[in-house]
Amino acid sequence: MAGRIAAPPPAVLRMISGLRGALARLHRSTAPANVTMMEIVLGSWLTQAIYVAVRLGIPDELSTGPQRADEVAQRVGSHPGATYRLMRLLASYSILELRRDGRFELTRLGRTLRRDAPNSVAAMATMVGSRQHWEHWGSMEHSVRTGQTAIEAIRGVPTFDYMATDPEFAEIFNDAMTGASTLAIETAVPAYDFSDTRLIVDVGGGHGALLAAVLKQAPQARGVLFDLPSVVANAADLLESAGVASRCGIEGGSFFGAVPAGGDAYLLKAVIHDWDDEKSVAILRNVRTAIDPAGKLLLFELVLPEGAPAHLGMLVDLEMLVSAGGMERTEAQYAELLSRAGFRLSRVVFTPGPVSIIEAVPV
Repeated sequence: MAGRIAAPPPAVLRMISGLRGALARLHRSTAPANVTMMEIVLGSWLTQAIYVAVRLGIPDELSTGPQRADEVAQRVGSHPGATYRLMRLLASYSILELRRDGRFELTRLGRTLRRDAPNSVAAMATMVGSRQHWEHWGSMEHSVRTGQTAIEAIRGVPTFDYMATDPEFAEIFNDAMTGASTLAIETAVPAYDFSDTRLIVDVGGGHGALLAAVLKQAPQARGVLFDLPSVVANAADLLESAGVASRCGIEGGSFFGAVPAGGDAYLLKAVIHDWDDEKSVAILRNVRTAIDPAGKLLLFELVLPEGAPAHLGMLVDLEMLVSAGGMERTEAQYAELLSRAGFRLSRVVFTPGPVSIIEAVPV
């Protein structure tokens, strides 16, 4: 298909991931065990340093070129000496580079912390380092002991109900999810061929960023964006700006009730991982009822490897435990879940990013 970017073969992606894991294990084995463990334990301090740098706008200030710490401090309104110490730490982790002339500049890693960067992770750093998120992870022991979310224990209500009462955290969370969604869209959508689709239904699709990207790749198709009425109420502008509004309908509702019928491709991005098995099966059964008999279900999710190799999904899985009440799953677990809902897992499409596409067909 013209304009489609071919993803590396799955075997190559797995080999690269395995190599990175082996290098990490080699690194950990070259120092005394207590030193290595201390570095791991203090990782949360580095996270908070990154958060503060993003909140102050230090990476944004350095986007115009190298600057001394006192110059940056004057522009962002911080203490010069403390700012130097913060920037020096970030330079020690290759997020910044300290030049011989005493000026700091952004590295390849540091550029991802600019808010205007194409693949920015600034919003995610802001969420992970936020006061509220630290409070939730501070009660992780409760989640491990009980299997229940820390948010519900602290706030008294489930995650999404809590965010309705905390507009500040809701905005931080939504910005982080938008950033993560952009990463998934840019790496996953080009890895799948949508050229044979006619009607694409994006279930839980937010403001339509994923559906817009897919429709731009599939000019022969029409789309339906489906999410809660309060969510899709603000979706028209995004679809219009993407140039796909004329081919895309918008419907409001809950995927626990029913989803739009007749589609030959149903997209669910980062939906199933938010829920336990029973609720996930309920969502998938509603899709099974609605889907064209020859259609395909496409789940955009992290897919955990078997065993315990290094994988981003292992950390995200604990975030699901602490915050959402859902979980990340292996390919075998997804196959079992889909089978309970009337689908057969046909393949997993691995992509250059952390998100894979789980393809399933109705049976």
